Amino acid sequence: MGLNLRPSPIAGTWYSGERKALARDVDGFIEAAQFPPLLGEVIAVIAPHAGHEYSGPVAGYSFAAVRGSGPDVVAVLSPFHSYHHAPLLTPAYDAYATPVGNVVIDKAALDHLEKTLEAAGGPGITRISNDPEHSLEIELPFLQRVLTSDWKLLPLMVCTHDAPTLRIVAKALADVLRGRKALMVASTDLSHYKDQQTALTMDRALLAQVEKYETETLFDLERSGRGSACGLAALATVMWAARDLGADKIEILRHATSGDITGEFFSVVGYAGAAILKTQ
Repeated sequence: MGLNLRPSPIAGTWYSGERKALARDVDGFIEAAQFPPLLGEVIAVIAPHAGHEYSGPVAGYSFAAVRGSGPDVVAVLSPFHSYHHAPLLTPAYDAYATPVGNVVIDKAALDHLEKTLEAAGGPGITRISNDPEHSLEIELPFLQRVLTSDWKLLPLMVCTHDAPTLRIVAKALADVLRGRKALMVASTDLSHYKDQQTALTMDRALLAQVEKYETETLFDLERSGRGSACGLAALATVMWAARDLGADKIEILRHATSGDITGEFFSVVGYAGAAILKTQ
């Protein structure tokens, strides 16, 4: 009996639906990313999630940071752009289908996470079918091209923005991943539909706090309108979980906006690529 595959709602639109073209595009983004060697172990990366045409050049920096690594499990945390009442979502499938191939979901890790959350008084994980969410799937072809191992996916779409709840989720996630060869990905874009200068000001304010590893401050920036990230909950959860796993530094590798691609600067979306590192 074959895998129950989640069909892609975005292949052919948000990225190429043809295997060779998608591999070529993703490889090109990764090869173009140039930065000094990272000092430390990469525990997680922060990556944008717009269509590859727009955010791919920045995402290339995120995933170049883990090129050639071989985790057993990759936890990808993203927002959910449609409304759902549940705080945490995951697909009710065996695997994601992308043009590059299938990405098998680590159901044992998800079960472990559910039990750990329950024991900690945290939220449950709701399984959904036919989800339209792009922000988790968009990262998978990059992972498929850079990782060398037969890894499995722990996919989590985060709907709640309640910081105490997210701390519980982060600790549970760290407990599940501890002792395993694991990688985390926080899928988030930054400011949305501002003019270029406003976007740069807001994004730099938020990224300055990310770089200082000031997770709590990110919520203050969003509440005040001085910075924003559409995947703030996923970002904060990954930052806290990575800290629990020994991370002590975040290095911003690239920041740009959609205007840098389109040449239209009156209404842009911000993108950042970063690595979360354990240096000691």
